[in-house]
Amino acid sequence: MKIVILMGSPNRKGSTSILVENFRRGAEESGHNIEVVDVCHADIHPCTGCIACGYEGDCVQRDDNEGIRKALLSCDMVVFATPLYYYGMSAQLKIVLDRFCAYNSSLNSRHLRSALLTVAWNSDDWTFDALTAHYKTLVRYINFEDKGMVLGYGCGSPSMTASSIYPKQAYKLGRSL
Repeated sequence: MKIVILMGSPNRKGSTSILVENFRRGAEESGHNIEVVDVCHADIHPCTGCIACGYEGDCVQRDDNEGIRKALLSCDMVVFATPLYYYGMSAQLKIVLDRFCAYNSSLNSRHLRSALLTVAWNSDDWTFDALTAHYKTLVRYINFEDKGMVLGYGCGSPSMTASSIYPKQAYKLGRSL
């Protein structure tokens, strides 16, 4: 299976990357092909709402999002990886999701598998409520098959994350596919 991980953390060596690397290792050990797309350091512009794409066509913007589109339309699974920023995904990852409108039907018809990897400093039981609601709505709307979520409570620094249970959970999720 080809898996595309949309890495939505601007910190290349942060807590989110720890989960991504553990997921990747588990998935590769299970024989899957992994592509990590660093959306935070790519040249991707916000959707302008011009609707020139007709909701299923070429976007008028010429940026790195075309590569993401090609990757997603040729994979079997997408993993959304993001730190929790004010109870939602990072802005850089959200920009990519907003651009899905230009290939919404194509994504929907692929019936991709999906997963969510996320970390937060906060460890309150409601910490991920808004993000998981958004993710579940996206799964439902685009007809993804959710394969799981790793919600890293209390992962405010790489050392906190590395010593937590969440890297192992990410590895197990990747390995289970």
